[in-house]
Parts: sequence; C-alpha cells; structure tokens
Amino acid sequence: MTTTSTELVLDGNGLHLTDVAAVARRDAPISVSIAPVAQAGMSESVLLKNELLETGIPIYGVTTGFGDSVNRQIAPSKAAALQRNLILYHLNGVGPIATPEVARATMLIRANCLTRGPSAVRPEVVATLLRHLDEDILPLIPERGSLGASGDLVPLCYVAAALIGEGEVRYRGATRPALDALREAGIAPVALGPKEGLALINGTSFTAAFAALALTDAAELAYAADVATAMTCEALLGNASHFHPFVHANKPHPGQGASAALIRELLAGSKLTTSYEEILVRRDTLDGRGFLLLDHRIQDKYSVRCAPHVNGVLRDSLEWTRRWVETEINSSTDNPLFAWETGELHHGGNFYAGHVGQAMDSLKIAVASLADLLDRQLALVVDEKFNAGLTANLVAPLPESDRQSGLHHGFKGMQIAASAVTAEALGLSGPATVLSRSTESHNQDKVSMGTIAARDARTVIELTRQVTAIHLIALAQAIDIRGAAQAAPAVRRVHELIRAHVPFTDRDRRMDRDIERVARLIADGSVRAAAGVADPLFIPHG
Repeated sequence: MTTTSTELVLDGNGLHLTDVAAVARRDAPISVSIAPVAQAGMSESVLLKNELLETGIPIYGVTTGFGDSVNRQIAPSKAAALQRNLILYHLNGVGPIATPEVARATMLIRANCLTRGPSAVRPEVVATLLRHLDEDILPLIPERGSLGASGDLVPLCYVAAALIGEGEVRYRGATRPALDALREAGIAPVALGPKEGLALINGTSFTAAFAALALTDAAELAYAADVATAMTCEALLGNASHFHPFVHANKPHPGQGASAALIRELLAGSKLTTSYEEILVRRDTLDGRGFLLLDHRIQDKYSVRCAPHVNGVLRDSLEWTRRWVETEINSSTDNPLFAWETGELHHGGNFYAGHVGQAMDSLKIAVASLADLLDRQLALVVDEKFNAGLTANLVAPLPESDRQSGLHHGFKGMQIAASAVTAEALGLSGPATVLSRSTESHNQDKVSMGTIAARDARTVIELTRQVTAIHLIALAQAIDIRGAAQAAPAVRRVHELIRAHVPFTDRDRRMDRDIERVARLIADGSVRAAAGVADPLFIPHG
C-alpha cells in the first residue's frame, strides 16, 4: 500500500491506523483505490472459485447453507441468490447507529481485507465499495448485534445491503434510501456473485474500526494525561525529582520512561515546582533534637509521584495493541479462503476477533485507570487541605470584605462530575471477552465478544477524555491563581490554548460547554501541538 496526502492505494498488507483515522475523520480529501497487483490476485481467486463450482463439490457458504446449515448443499445455479438472502436475514441490528467515522473506517478496513485476494471477491465489488466511501454514502449500521465471531455478520450486512441498493444510508447530510443515493451518485448497485455476500459480512472489520479509532484517540489521551500531571505538579508546588531519569531507568518499562521524560520536558523552566535538593537546602535541621516536623513533604502523593507508572501501562499497551489491530486490518478475516497459487480451498475460522477483543479489553482497563489517576489529582488540587495554599475549590481569590465573598463554589461541581464520569469509566472496564455464549444451534459455541469489547473501549476513552478536560480546566484555573508567568513554558502554552476557549472562572457559572470545547482540543491533537514537546512513543492522530 502506498499513500500520499490525497491518495491511498490498498493491497491488503500495508494499511496503518493513521490511514484509517485520516479516512474515517476526513482530515483531508483522500482517494482510495486498489493496487493493480491486488486486483490480479483477486481475479485469480475468483477464477479458482468458479472452477471449483463447476466440479459440484460442497463449498461452505457458496453451495451450502450457513453455520449449522452447512450440511444442506444447493445447486451452483442457486449460489448467487443465496448471497442476497444471507444479507437480508442478518439485517436485525439494534441500538444506536454507528458514527460516520466508524462507518467509514469499517468500509475502508473491509475493502482492504478483501484486496488480499483469498476471499474470491471480484475487484469491481470492492471498487464499488470504495466509490461509496469516496462519495460518502454511509450505511446506517446499528452498533449492537455482533458476537465478534463468524465476523461482524449483523453490522457488516448493513454495508453489504447498501452495496446492493437495500436499506438506508446517510448521504449529503440526510437519511436516504440506498437505491436513491446510488442513483444520484451515478453508482450501479452490485449484483453479488457466489461467495461475495459472505465475504463482505464474514469479517471483523466493524470491530476493528472501533479498535483502530480507539487506539488513535487513546494516544492523544496518554499525551494529555502527562500534560495534566505536569500542570498538577506545578499547581501543588510539587517535587519534580520524582520524574528523574535515574528513577525510571531502574524500572525500564518503555512507556513509564517515556511518560516521565515527557513530564520532565513539560516542567522544564518551571518556577513553581521544587526538587529534593531544593527541599534539603530549605529545611530546618535536627540540630541535636530527636524529632523534627518538616515544613515540606519530600515526597508527593501517589497520584502525582506514580503518574508515569500508571500512564506507562497505557503507553506500553498502545504498542502491542497497535500491532495486533494493524495485523487484523491487513488480514483475510472471512471463510472459506481460496489459495489460487496452489488451487486449494481452505475452511477455517479467521473471522474470530479474539486478538482485537483481548486488545480492547486491555486498552479499556488501562484507560479507565488513567481516568482514576486524573480524578485523584483533581481531588488534591481543589481541596484546600491538600492543595498547598490554593483557594478552596479554586474559587477566585477575594478579600473577605468583598460582597461576593462566600457566594461562589468554584470547581466543586466540576469535581463531582469528574468523579461520576470516572466511576462510569471504571464500571465499563470489565472484560467482555469472557462473556462467550453458545448460539446458532451450537455451531457458534465459542465466540469472542470482541465487538462489545471494542465498543466499550471507545466509550471508556470518551469518558476519560471528559475527565481529562475537566481536570485541565481546573488546572488552568490553579495556574492562574499561582501566577501563569511562573509556570514552565510548555505549560504556559497549554494554559494559553485553554484560555483561548475557556475563560477564567471568577464566579459560579455553567461549565458544561467548556468541557466539550477542551475535550475536542484533546481529541484533535491541539493540546499536544500547543505543548510542543515531542513524544517518542506517540501514535499520530492521523
């Protein structure tokens, strides 16, 4: 696969998460096509399929029924009609409709998987799917209904239905009958050949779409969390020595080390933080006494001191989950598969989304733990018992004689919201992949539940982003109270970004829209860009 700023050429082997994010979010116009070498392989496998059909042998899902109905063989003349029926009887999804980003990611990943060749799908079928993507004709895909084994049968049926002109799509800002949208765009509905309906729906592309987008979003969260930790350290007049290279070199997890290094860089030039050495210089001495109460703690609380150890887990999880998901989106994930080089037909279970499910269950645990960390930091910053002289709940400082004194509660409500959202994220972090159910006459007797795991990961990331946004707004308030001029240059840049969208809170007011604005700044990479400090482990947004 090759890519430029405007073109993406699929060959089934080199699709990256950054490509998926860019196409899904339409960061720039991108034309997607099939590599000539991939088209040749696809055509060869179609020829093999047709040759095997002529022999009259049973081929799963082509001349047999589906699932437990595999023992019911049909004549080759019925093979095409069978594919249409397959799509229609799976149009039973429920729940909310997937976002346009997820729909685009699903279509791109499914197209890429089919260009590998063994699925025996004609190049023109995939080319039509890519035309849908280019015209932004998006199937309305219900989020619920997939077991993540035997592929995402129900969700992907909505993609396949749009291809044949069935169902409804989102087109030019409105919900339209698919056939009407195709006519307006000048696209002919696909007449499916043998195996092609099965190949379109018998894959993990819906699960993988959620996973791919979740990973790029989680990378932005990991960076924003380190920014929040640096700002917390400044707000609390904390000890920056906790992030010293020696400490983290002696527990050399890459993610932990990268997190600590980033926090150190973000704090460079700070006049608010202290160090162990500075504390020793300032301290009183025992001077022969048997006991001395220090006026400055030499260690900060765990939510500050151990922040790299928490975020490091997420960072290292991103590394291996990225590899697993990129393998998945460059795989043939349907059944059966045609080996045109040897003339063989193979039946298997590549539709099983076990790797993606395990990756997403792990990712959501790491992300939810990050929400918990930031919620604990926020609790320190707003509480006058722990915030090193900041105002209670970060209310704007006022003299007691001021008529407004005592009327305002600052960030008290924001902390309550952060705690509630954190609890929800933690509640969704339980593994979905352990919930296998036997179904479909016990043919699908062990399933991955990967789709649920991936959807949950998406939701946990959204919740954690909201917690992070609340925390960053509170930290901007704390930096203002301390004196922004004393903050580290990188922190000042983030502070300026937040202040460009959220004003200083000088009195009680609604803040829900502020949270939305800052959450968007995290999601689109603006917080990372404003900080201006490179992160060696960062997975780009798109």
